[in-house]
Amino acid sequence: MGTTLTPLLASLQQQTFNYFWETTDPVHGLAPDRYPNPPFASIAAIGFALTAYPIGVENGWITRTAAAQRAQATLQFLWGAPQGSAASGCAGYQGFFYHFLDMQSGTRFQTSELSVIDTSLLMAGVLFCGEYFSQSSTVESSIRQLAANLYGQVNWPWMQTRAPAICLAWTPESGFSPYDCIGYNEAMIVYLLALASPTLPVATSAWGAWTSGYVQSWGTVQGYEFLTFGPLFGHQYTQVWVNLSGIQDAYMSAHDLDYFKNSRLAVLAQNAYAIANPLAWQGYGANVWGLTACDGPGTFPITYQGQTRQIESYIARGVGLAADNDDGTIAPVAAIASLPFAPELVVPASEALSELNSGFAMGQYGFLDAFNQSIPAGSPLTQGQYVAGAGWVDTQYLGIDQGPIVAMLENYRSQLIWSTMQQNASLVLGLQRAGFSGGWLS
Repeated sequence: MGTTLTPLLASLQQQTFNYFWETTDPVHGLAPDRYPNPPFASIAAIGFALTAYPIGVENGWITRTAAAQRAQATLQFLWGAPQGSAASGCAGYQGFFYHFLDMQSGTRFQTSELSVIDTSLLMAGVLFCGEYFSQSSTVESSIRQLAANLYGQVNWPWMQTRAPAICLAWTPESGFSPYDCIGYNEAMIVYLLALASPTLPVATSAWGAWTSGYVQSWGTVQGYEFLTFGPLFGHQYTQVWVNLSGIQDAYMSAHDLDYFKNSRLAVLAQNAYAIANPLAWQGYGANVWGLTACDGPGTFPITYQGQTRQIESYIARGVGLAADNDDGTIAPVAAIASLPFAPELVVPASEALSELNSGFAMGQYGFLDAFNQSIPAGSPLTQGQYVAGAGWVDTQYLGIDQGPIVAMLENYRSQLIWSTMQQNASLVLGLQRAGFSGGWLS
């Protein structure tokens, strides 16, 4: 891997990078959950923003000095943000951060939860910056120290209220969530970072708790047998930072597979689903596909081809073992961020999506979040707009969907994030403690 992007994808990557560079608060590094109507900052979006800055340097869009200053400001703010168990006035607790932060104060937004998954996405970006900014300047030395401090303060065992599994969330009002991170999804990064912690790690038995849920996810979708998860973001997020190609844990070894190839099978299954188009949604086909968590038109029924169909707002759409969650809404990130897994499908999809959406679903920061060609005029939209002849199109960009686009295009182009994170001793240890071996780990 490592190749030249098509002109369209190269332009799209720069536009998507600009989302983070231009919409993130340069003083505190708070990245908006969405734009142009940013109600709050998202800690996962901050993790993707931190990941984007070195990509901007390597492509010549910003200087290394500017990127380092932005990264340092972000990490300094996070390190200085108040931590505590109070219901307000804090940004986090026990080293974890609240899912959403107020854009002005940087403290907990309303009653959002202390999120294990989103903290992990944040920490992945923190560690990437800590590894990338390796020069001896005062600013880059500060970045490395702040990254180590932030990662080191995350009290992973505290979240094991039902050890060895790791709990999903905590709030001051309700305590620990009744749910744990178990089974194949985007939370793989949680366990890898928890196992990798140099200060407060979880025991190796945690990986067995995580994989114990795999039995419910292994199966055949659209003729492909693999470890399933319906929305494509679950196959993308961890692999933004971790190169899982050619390395295996015990489960994947037993199935003669690795997680990278598994994600490719998920992409092939989604493409096959769009071609089959069992619900006959408008526009689906070989080059127009991609179901994941994204915005939607709103929550209301429509009459479509003589049937009542339920339309949704923001939900996780996907193709899985049970009922498919598909209301006709396609998110370009689902296909575009899958470029490393199946370039022969994604490159033509990028061209088709661009041609289809040119003029109304592409803007200054690339693809708007989602579109749905089957929505009739006069529908009670709560998000986006109706475009005659095109159906519903979003008017928003989402940070957690922009992030995988800029990052995965770079991994395909240069393997920058993968190769940089392969030098992180903690992550390597975390993979080894999870039982991974072979490939680049050898």
